[in-house]
Amino acid sequence: MSPRPARWRRALVASQVLALGLLVAACNQDSLVDNVSDEASPSTGEVAEPGSGKDESAGGDQPAPEATEAAEGDSSYAVDAPGDFEKLYTSDALITSTEPLSDEMVKRVTAIKGVDAAVPMSWASASINGRTLDIAAVDATAFRGFMPVATAQADFVWERLAGGEVVVDDEVDKKLVDKGDMFQLGSDDDSPSVHVGAYAPLHDELDKVTPFDVIMNAKRGDQVGLPAGNALLLSTGSLTPSELKKDFDKVLDDDTVLRTLAIEFDVEQTAVLTGESVNEAIGTFSYTDGPDGTVIPEQSWVNEYIRTEEVPILGTVTCNKGMLPQLRGALNEIVQMGLADEINPDEYAGCYYPRYINRSPEYGLSLHSWGIAVDLNVPGNQRGTVGEMDRGVVAIFKEWGFAWGGDWSYTDPMHFEMAKVVR
Repeated sequence: MSPRPARWRRALVASQVLALGLLVAACNQDSLVDNVSDEASPSTGEVAEPGSGKDESAGGDQPAPEATEAAEGDSSYAVDAPGDFEKLYTSDALITSTEPLSDEMVKRVTAIKGVDAAVPMSWASASINGRTLDIAAVDATAFRGFMPVATAQADFVWERLAGGEVVVDDEVDKKLVDKGDMFQLGSDDDSPSVHVGAYAPLHDELDKVTPFDVIMNAKRGDQVGLPAGNALLLSTGSLTPSELKKDFDKVLDDDTVLRTLAIEFDVEQTAVLTGESVNEAIGTFSYTDGPDGTVIPEQSWVNEYIRTEEVPILGTVTCNKGMLPQLRGALNEIVQMGLADEINPDEYAGCYYPRYINRSPEYGLSLHSWGIAVDLNVPGNQRGTVGEMDRGVVAIFKEWGFAWGGDWSYTDPMHFEMAKVVR
């Protein structure tokens, strides 16, 4: 077996699991194009406490007063205190599924010769103010050894996580965090807001992308609605995961995907929305990368869930069949309330268009990949503006389970996305 190269890059783990609320697609009339704010916060490579006003290295000073108060207020989501840091592991591969991984499968994977360590977790992607962030619910003691050394050794990070707070990667745009370091986990008005316990590197300093933007404990994962135990993070030590691919293939079933965190081989990726009722309504699918930042969902899912139908005002649309009843309900009510003239069908920019935000895997899948988002009155409702969307129209869409991009910190007033199931 070949040894691992001295320096190697991880690829974005694209087994995407979207928490409802999801992401923003800023589009023009002819083609759907997502725009992402260019003003991301720079990485410090160090661990920081909210409110401390400075970076903290391993261990750090005492918690900032406001952070401590917030942590005490989260006691209902606290779990057992983390154990001591013992050993660092390489983060080499992530196994994901649309369903919880069985104990038997986990046992067989960890028994593969060359797998040095494994930690089960729940994993999803959530829309936070129009950006897709990858979220994991983890066991602090088991998971910390897979992190960069500064993060792994900073006890307060794992104490905060066990106490019910979230840990946010230091490269995440701080504009996505509300005042008081509160982080809303989803775009729906009912999405929970959780206090940020620490900003810390969640990936190696050599990486250009990371599979983890936010981590939390299992109780928080349940609150957010992450599918429990649907992922397994692996270390293959001195070996690259490709050396073990044949062994993995013997163990994994058709609904399970192995993705290396190094650029070694291309495989299918999975896309799952959190929440059983949502999954039942819109389905889950595997996909492969297409040209120019597009993705290619499996044809069986497209055949079952994507429909072209007539709806009021807009006419013919192509969307997910699970979202169409809510879209039709909202548009019918808009007509009944005499607001139909507030939506210009010539300025509708589409619904189903499978691709990455900004056409880059770095930003995650666009919600249009599921066919559960629409962009209306595009010319007068560009990103970063207040827009011209009639507030009566907005209220009706919200009543029918849609989130509105005009509410986000970096606004996208043309954009409405299915945030929950309403029948």
